[in-house]
Amino acid sequence: MLRSIVVFILFLSVISCQNENEKVFVNDINNQWKKKDIQTIDFDINDAQNQKNLLFVVRNNNDYPYSNLRLIASIEQSKKKISTDTLNFVLAKPNGEWIGTGFGDTKEIIFQYKLNYKFPQNGKYSVKITQAMRKDVLPGIEDIGIKIQNLKP
Repeated sequence: MLRSIVVFILFLSVISCQNENEKVFVNDINNQWKKKDIQTIDFDINDAQNQKNLLFVVRNNNDYPYSNLRLIASIEQSKKKISTDTLNFVLAKPNGEWIGTGFGDTKEIIFQYKLNYKFPQNGKYSVKITQAMRKDVLPGIEDIGIKIQNLKP
């Protein structure tokens, strides 16, 4: 009986945390992001008439040797590039303290990528992300993802 109550409460907490106006897609990098490894995140857009915010979700740990993260990101539809951006995100304060949230060694931080972005049309899209740091194997990045927030018209 107690187990059923715990499972029910856990189920309710998971449902209450979900927001129908945003979707999150995350790739596990396993703490070893090779320079040649392109992280691809695929998703569908069914309401291209509405603007969206695209945000990067980065989870790093204490193995990460830098205070910033440089990325090359592109949005593609049907293997055709729509846009390509070179990005630089700050992960730590000048004193070395991580900016993100979380307990223990892993911190999560959300960065703005494209705000008020309007996809050209409905369909399947991909965001392709490459690390642009000077190391061939970049330690300390556990996950990278995209959060897509729907904006109300």
